[in-house]
Amino acid sequence: MINPMASRFDDEIWELVPEDPGPPPHHIAGFVTNLSRFGRALDVGCGDGRLTALIEADEVTAADVSGVALDRARSRLSGVVVVETEPDARLPFGDSSFDLVLCAETIEHIRDVQLLLSEIRRVLAPGGTLALTTPAHSRLTGLDIAVRGFEARFDPLDAHLRFLTASSLKRLLADLGFEVASLKRARGTLLALATR
Repeated sequence: MINPMASRFDDEIWELVPEDPGPPPHHIAGFVTNLSRFGRALDVGCGDGRLTALIEADEVTAADVSGVALDRARSRLSGVVVVETEPDARLPFGDSSFDLVLCAETIEHIRDVQLLLSEIRRVLAPGGTLALTTPAHSRLTGLDIAVRGFEARFDPLDAHLRFLTASSLKRLLADLGFEVASLKRARGTLLALATR
């Protein structure tokens, strides 16, 4: 049973997003559409399902903590299993259940990143692929903060909790047992492919 209070914050964020926000950013959509075809795929943190719809797989599962986002995903997706998950909890899937896990624009919102990535690794089949995107930060972010101030760079009401650089993301994935196959930066986004 999902604790309705646990995901209220995420629901409130999704209520601020327009019902039809338009297509996902081109570079992130391209990252997803360029993935191979998989047997079983999971989109963890699927939001409204705009990227889920681009996954090429025999079986697709979309999961999120926000019921508001999942209602939107259900209306957009057909033939996809939609699952509401609980924040900061184990994923409700068996070990080695998926060949692909997509985690797009999600990790920066997660309090317990170690738990999430450990759970993703657990539900990935041996040799399975993690496709992950997150906003990119770098020394330029630090310089911007030094010049303009922290408040000018980061909105205190922003839902982002994590700020990753290419090197910190690569180290994080390696520390949690993933082998990073590629890590690129495109239009302010880190695009990572890693295997279990």
